[in-house]
Amino acid sequence: MPIRSTRQFNGVNIRERAAAALIKALGLVALLFAMVSALAASNAKADDAFVGPVEAVKIAVDAYIYGYPLVTFDMVRKQQTNVAAPDAEHAPMGQMIEMRTYPAVDNHCCAAPNADTLYTESWLDVSKEPYVISVPDMGDRYYILPMLDGWSNVFFVAGSHTTGGKAQTYAITGPGWSGALPEGVKEVKSATGMVWILGRIYSTGTPEDYAAVHALQDKFAVVPLSAYGKPYAPPSGIIDPAVDMKTAVRKQVGNLDISDYFAKLAQLMKTNPPTAADAAMVAKMAKIGLIPGQDFDPTKLNFLDREIVRGVPKLALLEMGLHLKRAKTTNGWLYFTQGVGDFGTDYLLRGMANLLGPGWNRPQDAVYPLSLKDAQGDDYNGADHNYVIHFDKGQLPPAEAFWSLTMYDGDYFFVPNAIHRYDLAQRNPLIVNADGSVDLYFQAESPGAAKEANWLPAPKGKFVLVMRLYTPRTKAPSILDGSWTPPAVRRAK
Repeated sequence: MPIRSTRQFNGVNIRERAAAALIKALGLVALLFAMVSALAASNAKADDAFVGPVEAVKIAVDAYIYGYPLVTFDMVRKQQTNVAAPDAEHAPMGQMIEMRTYPAVDNHCCAAPNADTLYTESWLDVSKEPYVISVPDMGDRYYILPMLDGWSNVFFVAGSHTTGGKAQTYAITGPGWSGALPEGVKEVKSATGMVWILGRIYSTGTPEDYAAVHALQDKFAVVPLSAYGKPYAPPSGIIDPAVDMKTAVRKQVGNLDISDYFAKLAQLMKTNPPTAADAAMVAKMAKIGLIPGQDFDPTKLNFLDREIVRGVPKLALLEMGLHLKRAKTTNGWLYFTQGVGDFGTDYLLRGMANLLGPGWNRPQDAVYPLSLKDAQGDDYNGADHNYVIHFDKGQLPPAEAFWSLTMYDGDYFFVPNAIHRYDLAQRNPLIVNADGSVDLYFQAESPGAAKEANWLPAPKGKFVLVMRLYTPRTKAPSILDGSWTPPAVRRAK
């Protein structure tokens, strides 16, 4: 939202113009000193609207990080639902997205996609009425169907190891809803109107297995509660030409100026309210004009404060990035065995997780070790080095469902390569060494025919690695209790 004209602030017009000129000419430190001088001369009414540059920046950074998952989710929602009818990777609101293959190598909607499962998703607005989702009998097929609210918290998980493989039906209800449900329909309540059902169904990737998963996907159904049990034809989606369908969501969010960002956040909080646990944050945000249920009011801040908070997006994104760098690693791997998926009031962890990629599972459902650097502490670079990870006999990642290890470029997207291989996984016929150990190779060029089955092609540049353990073991060896840890990735000799 544009900043209002300086004429709307009594007695400070000349000072504001001078400050605006200083903003262009001075660095941040000098600007702060200039602000202090200007504010000392302000009249009483201007002082009443003044939060102060230091506090204003701190609150705005905290508010930016607090709102990051909600703004990010909404942008992902817009990209995935901005179609008239379902296609391979999209569907209108309230309909099922049934991805028929692993995500395409050039799909840059959501960072860190996987090449192990077929996504089966739906975006819902339960602020007006509940939606009913029907899950078919999945037999022995592994699947997980987490339901996330707009703040990226997982509020319910249907799945092989949580609710079993039999057919199930759930009504997802929003804030404040109460009423009767049809027999056999279980209520699961969302704290927000926005709901992302982010299902994954395991597939080996062969044409035959794809077909088997497709048959299951086609049996999923989602309808408004008012249409449940009746003939129902979902309405066509309305395409918004203003939605950028190509640019990665992370980049789009990062490009928002602070006024637009806070205006979006305020709008979204009308149907996706903060929880009671967020009371302290809500009180802080009110000081800068961010009040749940109301439009963003930038005039809550003095002109000078509003100018200084223009740099907040970069500061907040830097803080989330630094939180990632400061996090403790094990053998060069960063992972969380608690806190994610149900973030509580750890807003910095929540923001950092969504900066990496939205849609995290709970640790008991899946753990995602991330490696940014090799055993020597240097960034991975496929142009300069070849790398190897060694698993001793019996020490492959301990997962009850399956494990995989995926290669991404520096922006967390698949690395195009000639053999179209984007991960190595439990399903792969890996070469086992004579002593029962297994080596996996990460490099730009093939390690040779004798090792190629264990090769994950790397770019000639920066890359990162993500390991996935779906339904991690709860007994030793287990990543959950630390009795198993991922081995370090070393430079190949």
